[in-house]
Amino acid sequence: MPVRFFHYLMVAPVQLLLLVIIGVPSLFVLWQGLTEFSYGQEAVFVGLDNYRNILADRAFWRAFTNTFIIVNAVVYVELAAAIGVSLLFAGGVPLRRLMIAILLVPYAVNEVTAVVMWRFMLEPNVGMITQLLETVGLPSLNWPIDRWHALTVIVLLSVWLHLPFTTIIIYTARLSIPQELYEAARTDGASGWQTFFYVTFPMLIPAILIALLFRYVFAFRIFGEVWLLTRGGPAGSTEVLATYLYRHSFRYLELGKASAIGWVMLVTTLLMAMPYLRQVYKRMLSQNE
Repeated sequence: MPVRFFHYLMVAPVQLLLLVIIGVPSLFVLWQGLTEFSYGQEAVFVGLDNYRNILADRAFWRAFTNTFIIVNAVVYVELAAAIGVSLLFAGGVPLRRLMIAILLVPYAVNEVTAVVMWRFMLEPNVGMITQLLETVGLPSLNWPIDRWHALTVIVLLSVWLHLPFTTIIIYTARLSIPQELYEAARTDGASGWQTFFYVTFPMLIPAILIALLFRYVFAFRIFGEVWLLTRGGPAGSTEVLATYLYRHSFRYLELGKASAIGWVMLVTTLLMAMPYLRQVYKRMLSQNE
């Protein structure tokens, strides 16, 4: 038996499982997106009408724009914070174990609990953070009625919730960098910034790509933070694609259109992830060939 065929045979059960769990339902949802139906109604084939209606809907493009803004803000703010925290920990910060434990606290908090907690702290009249901002002379975040304030709160909340994930990836990669490289940089008289740009950052790029890939995919599906905090308001100004899909599916019962929205989200996510997948393959997987 050829070695390559044996390898394929060994992974066949996993591939079959993925096909059954992911592939078949995805194809079924694709078919649903080509029909018009609801609960208790027979599906009627309408072709690409659902997709045309979605692309002609101003609410869809507003939700798409909000999703794009939130995702990019969350991913890159989170990445910058994770790199900074990782370098701080790797540099020998006092009480490092305690600080790492504090960093991981958001992962131990249920998402619903976290959003409700932030909602109370940011309440415009009596919230703890609102009063603190007023005490130091800063304007409060009027997120219930201001779109950009609401988007800012959503970004900060999402970064706080998911920063541990990105930090663990970056911090682990930082610890794996050989100390000999830093000793050589110090011997050559490199400054701290030169050491970062020419030693640390290039060695962190594979981990950064993996973190970006996962966070882009997960952040693009953001739902809980938006729905529990603003429900897409005020007047739909903070609607994202996931809440847009939820409304058409469970509020308006337009299941065919909701299926089409789901496929639009899937294709968009794949297009966003493709450059990072290509870079990960070039930098990591190709080394094993």
